[in-house]
Amino acid sequence: MKIRPSASTDIPSLAKVADATNLFPGEMLPEMIGGFLSDGGSDEVWLTYEIEGEAAGFCFAAPEKFTDGTWNMLAIAVHPGSQGKGVGSAVVRHLEETLLTRGQRVLIVDTSGAPEFDQSREFYRKNGYTEEARIRDFWATGIDKVVFWKRLGQPMS
Repeated sequence: MKIRPSASTDIPSLAKVADATNLFPGEMLPEMIGGFLSDGGSDEVWLTYEIEGEAAGFCFAAPEKFTDGTWNMLAIAVHPGSQGKGVGSAVVRHLEETLLTRGQRVLIVDTSGAPEFDQSREFYRKNGYTEEARIRDFWATGIDKVVFWKRLGQPMS
């Protein structure tokens, strides 16, 4: 399993991952990752999971503005063919280690309270994240925003 910083050559494969997981339309990826790839001073972290030379997953995090060492994991996706094999957990651990070595202290992630996100919420719990907040009706009527929190360096549950 190889996890590394994302590169421009990954964009076509990562766009397919985004499409296959319904995370967001893959056509949005070039604009999303563009600042990271073109600006050597970008604070963002984009990581790619590679299997047999092909990008098969990614993670994207950025610092929360006006905070001291708090980051938000804005996206994580693993191609359906690689799911359930510990890849997502490995990518999250790699992100956490990257941020910890940079002296960062907290990582949060926003997700949905809708039933179709049950598996996502369980993934975060299994990786040591605590449900810290729930904002009712955030995404739409009856669909809450659920915020998970983890202090970097904290072991998984």
